[in-house]
Amino acid sequence: MLARTVAPGMSALLGQQLVLDNRGGAGGRIAAEMVSIAAPDGYTLFMTSPPCLTILPHMSKVPYNTLTDFIPISLISTGPMLLLTHASSPIANTKDLIARAKAAPGKLNYSSAGNGTANHIGMEIFKGMAGINITHVPYAGAPQSVIDLIAGRVDVMLNSIPPALPHVKTGKMRALALAGAARSTLMPEVPTVDEATGLRGVQAGSWLGLLAPAGTPRAIVARLNAVAVQVVQAPETRARLIGQGSDPVGNSPQEFTAFLRADYDKNGAAVKQAGLKVE
Repeated sequence: MLARTVAPGMSALLGQQLVLDNRGGAGGRIAAEMVSIAAPDGYTLFMTSPPCLTILPHMSKVPYNTLTDFIPISLISTGPMLLLTHASSPIANTKDLIARAKAAPGKLNYSSAGNGTANHIGMEIFKGMAGINITHVPYAGAPQSVIDLIAGRVDVMLNSIPPALPHVKTGKMRALALAGAARSTLMPEVPTVDEATGLRGVQAGSWLGLLAPAGTPRAIVARLNAVAVQVVQAPETRARLIGQGSDPVGNSPQEFTAFLRADYDKNGAAVKQAGLKVE
């Protein structure tokens, strides 16, 4: 959704059509592997979120190196995740969720888009800070995990705002809290996890970034960066990204490189602390 918001503007400025080739599965690992071995000529780019680059490498062996096989071009956007349950759930709020989980350890469950995804590690961080045990139910992608939450086959999940917002607005999902530093302007009535529980620093989110295969010439990277930043910072694009629950960024390759490394290290520490591995 976010990639399709940015791609048309980039196509217009580049004078060439950007074709979005969705390569789902394995938390983005399939797409990452394809890009990592692609010709570094500027014609194969990578629009991705965190799992395949900053989470999965800490949980299993992957056929690429996040820090050496890609060149960061620009961070497109960031955004916190929502803690969600289904419309008929007896879970009234986040404190209620914690109380129920403590009363029956392991009985409640949560869905994710798969092992090593952002909503998986986000929930594990939340569980650790809240001192609760909720069973993880990994799916082979986000759509089915959302469908099963709506149907009540799982109890809760963390998910990004863009795909969750329509279901919350139509009453199919209930937003318990936002795992961010501040409330969202799109859902000002939804408290942060910190506000709802008294915990401090419970933050889980995702981001969208644009990268190229290692070895892509600097001139090409600079051109793509200039175009990406111009599009992301354009008022109409910013408005659309914000309307989808994301915070527009658009920064330099150097800034995105530092951001990527920090996210890589942070998630590595979280994976180690929680003892996570691909099952």
